[in-house]
Amino acid sequence: MGKLIEGRWFSEWYDTKASGGHFVRDNAKFRHWITADGSAGPSGEAGFAAESGRYHLYVSYACPWAHRTLIMRALKGLEGAISLSVVDPFMGEQGWQFSDNPGCLPDTVNGARYLSEVYVKANTHYTGRVTVPVLWDKQRKTIVNNESSEIIRMLNSAFDAFTNVRTDYYPAAYRKKIDELNELIYTTFNNGVYRSGFATTQEAYEEAVRGVFSTLDELEIRLSKQRYLCGPQLTEADIRMFPTLVRFDPVYYSHFKCNVRRIEDYPNLSNYLRDLYQTPGIGETVKFDHIKKNYYGNMVKINPTRIVPIGPALDYARPHDRDRFVS
Repeated sequence: MGKLIEGRWFSEWYDTKASGGHFVRDNAKFRHWITADGSAGPSGEAGFAAESGRYHLYVSYACPWAHRTLIMRALKGLEGAISLSVVDPFMGEQGWQFSDNPGCLPDTVNGARYLSEVYVKANTHYTGRVTVPVLWDKQRKTIVNNESSEIIRMLNSAFDAFTNVRTDYYPAAYRKKIDELNELIYTTFNNGVYRSGFATTQEAYEEAVRGVFSTLDELEIRLSKQRYLCGPQLTEADIRMFPTLVRFDPVYYSHFKCNVRRIEDYPNLSNYLRDLYQTPGIGETVKFDHIKKNYYGNMVKINPTRIVPIGPALDYARPHDRDRFVS
């Protein structure tokens, strides 16, 4: 773990002293939007028009935030329009790094050895965390955006001229419901597992864990009545839920001490997880070797030995019962 300060790399863990032991996530710093015609989006500058081959995505198969963008890129059929680099799951003293290890893809755009170099190329005085995903503009030679929730919105709608997939994962009829679910799930579940794992006081840990399982209990009931979070259609809310859900039993249950119940112990959530995993384009984005190596092998404050567990034995390809909701 580390950060850039005025373009210089410093290796340091998250500081929770000022927040009473609570983990507080930094906000993303690059917030431009790609739009179909290059007009300005909700934030940032104009001039980022959707074009095939212009943009490059930096990701990690280990990171749940980057995982969202991989899923949306696949579901929208944008593999040919947006190129890809995949960092190594192991983070050394210099943070995210590129390698030729299995499943990794080098930086073919900027030739960087470390992802921090990409951030500095975009802003020589950048101060902040060096995170994935990163959406890079090859034409303007800068970072467009490094906020996953915004990147998936762009991939969903801005590139429709370059794909035959017309599915809208943020449809107007469901937007209010999607936004409400996103807020709940991000606060208590997506980020809640990190607030549990990175907590440095008992009070902060217990508060976070209770939030995690309160939300899981609520969603278990919701999914007893419908196939997906918003009803009969797969939406952005499901895409944002899945990366945390698929990492829960192999990582968060033990590594982050979210061990009240496994996802496998929830009949509806576990079947829902397998349903999503088996959806064409989604399961292919899951790399458990990268996931486990990253969490158990990098976070020495939590796992000083860096030993990566062999288990648990998981079979997300086995049958699910979600077809019962198909009319």
